[in-house]
Amino acid sequence: MKSARRRSRELATQGLYQWLLSGAPGGEIDAQLRNAQGFDKADLEHLDTLLHGVIREADSLSADLTPCLDRPIEQLSPVERAVLLVAAYELKHHVDIPYRVVINEAVELAKTFGGSDGYKYVNGVLDKLSAKLRATETQAARKS
Repeated sequence: MKSARRRSRELATQGLYQWLLSGAPGGEIDAQLRNAQGFDKADLEHLDTLLHGVIREADSLSADLTPCLDRPIEQLSPVERAVLLVAAYELKHHVDIPYRVVINEAVELAKTFGGSDGYKYVNGVLDKLSAKLRATETQAARKS
């Protein structure tokens, strides 16, 4: 059984995928997500924070991700891009969630929604990003 947090990440990823493809306003995407299967099982506060936070900060999150990528962010698949944006937002703003949990959740999202090896790419990018955004936490984990 999926946790409410995982369900909220899945819905946020689906909403961001739609946003990346359509450019529709966040409120419109939010309204459509409310009809999605499993919406009632999601952590709605976390979903709201992720969806609207990522849309609001997409440029800054993309700038954080860019040095960790091997190609321009616009060339990533919309699924990988949505997953990376959700994880970057969590790494930056939800320090209560351990960085390894953020990476693991992103890898699971990439496996669920992405291409066959997309999760490996997501894992590598987020390893680099977490070392930058959560330097103290990642260094402590590597020492232990």
